[in-house]
Order: sequence, then C-alpha cells, then structure tokens
Amino acid sequence: MIARIWNGRTPLEKADAYHTFLNERAVPDYSGVDGCLGVYILRRDSNDVAIFQTLTFWTSEKAILSFAGNELLKAKYYPEDAEFLLEFEPNVQHFEVTEGVRLETA
Repeated sequence: MIARIWNGRTPLEKADAYHTFLNERAVPDYSGVDGCLGVYILRRDSNDVAIFQTLTFWTSEKAILSFAGNELLKAKYYPEDAEFLLEFEPNVQHFEVTEGVRLETA
C-alpha cells in the first residue's frame, strides 16, 4: 500500500470554504478511482493560515497514475484551488505503508 501526502495552506478566513470544497470536489475525485483505499483531510489552524494535508492510500502506483496522470509525484490541482491556496507545491510525497493497525471503537 502507498500513502500519498499533499500539503497546502490557505488564509484562515478562507479555510472553512476550502474545507467544504475539498469535501465536495476532491474527496469524491480521489475515492472514485479504482485502487484508492482511503482519503483523509487533515487541518491545523496556525495564526493567520490554515494548513491542510491530504492523506490518501492506494493499492499501487498504477492506481495513483490513473488519478494523477503521467507524473507519479506531481501534485494534482483543481482550477478552484487558485481561489484558496497561498502557494502550489509542485510535488507530493509517497511512502510505502509497512505496518498499520486500525482500532475499531464500540
């Protein structure tokens, strides 16, 4: 399994709207691809910015390519991102998931 991590920052006053956008546009886009095992959106507010981290899990590089296009490590952006993001990181990070435990709550 591969974890794909993307980072982005928005002005704090746009953070709630960006979070809504991610849930309505990006999460369905990720999760609609065969081989996507999960999508998590992380957020941390810090002073005047909100830091977002998208953490997705994939079965293989082939699955990621069907989502991201021909460049495996290139970040994928949507036209709407220009309304929110302070910068555009060109690349994402990939990690092989070597161990994991999911704890179910009652």
